[in-house]
Amino acid sequence: MTGASRGIGHATVLRFSEEGWRVITCSREEIPPECGRDRNWTHHITTDLADPKGLEDFVVDANALLDGGPLDALVNNAAVSPKTSFKERLGVINGDLDGWRQVFELNLFAPLSLARGFAVPLRKAKGSVVNITSIAGHLIHPFAGSAYSVSKAALSALTREMAVEFAEIGVRVNAVAPGEIETAMIGEEYEALIPRIPMHRMGRPEEVASAVYRLCTEDFGYVTGTEIFVTGGQHL
Repeated sequence: MTGASRGIGHATVLRFSEEGWRVITCSREEIPPECGRDRNWTHHITTDLADPKGLEDFVVDANALLDGGPLDALVNNAAVSPKTSFKERLGVINGDLDGWRQVFELNLFAPLSLARGFAVPLRKAKGSVVNITSIAGHLIHPFAGSAYSVSKAALSALTREMAVEFAEIGVRVNAVAPGEIETAMIGEEYEALIPRIPMHRMGRPEEVASAVYRLCTEDFGYVTGTEIFVTGGQHL
C-alpha cells in the first residue's frame, strides 16, 4: 500500500488490517504513532516514490519482507497534485514542465514500476492490483491541475493495459476513481461542488477503502480492467 500515512491511503490500510490482512506500506511521512500498535500493520517504509532510487529501494525492501512469499494485493495510492499558493489552477499554459514530469513520475510511472517489481509475488498469490485514479481523469475539474488530471487519465489507461497483460499470470488489475472525498486535500472551496453531486454530500475515505478492499477479494474474482467510480454520482 503506497501513500499510507493519511487520507484514503490510511483508511484503506485500516480496512485491510481490520479484515486480518498483513499490511506493508510506504509514504513520504511516518505513520501516526497510534498505528504502530496495529499488529497487522507490520512494516512501514518511509520513502519518496517519485525518486527512482527511493522506489527501487522500496521494491527491494518490501520483497525482502515477503521473503519469497506471495503478495495478495498491491494498492497504488500515492499521488501528488501541485497547487499554487494563491489557489490558481495549474493548467497547460501556466504549469511548469518540470512539475508535469514530477507529477507523472509519482502518479503514473511509480504504479507501473511497482507492478513490475512485485509481479512475481503477485503471480504466486494470484493476487490483485488496484490503482487509485480520480474523477479528475475523466472530466475537467475546477481545482485539480492539468498535470494531475492527465496523469490520472493515463493511469486509467494503464490499468486496462495491465489488466490484459497481468491476466496471463493470473493477476487481476482494477482501478478506483474517487470524487470529492473529505480528506486534508479538500478546502472550503470544494463546498461549491456539492450541488453537482447527485448524493448531495462528499464521500468518506472509508467508502473508498471499502471499494478497494472488495476488489481484492474473491467477491470480485471475475472482475479485471474495471474502474469503479466512488463519486456519489458526480461523474454522470
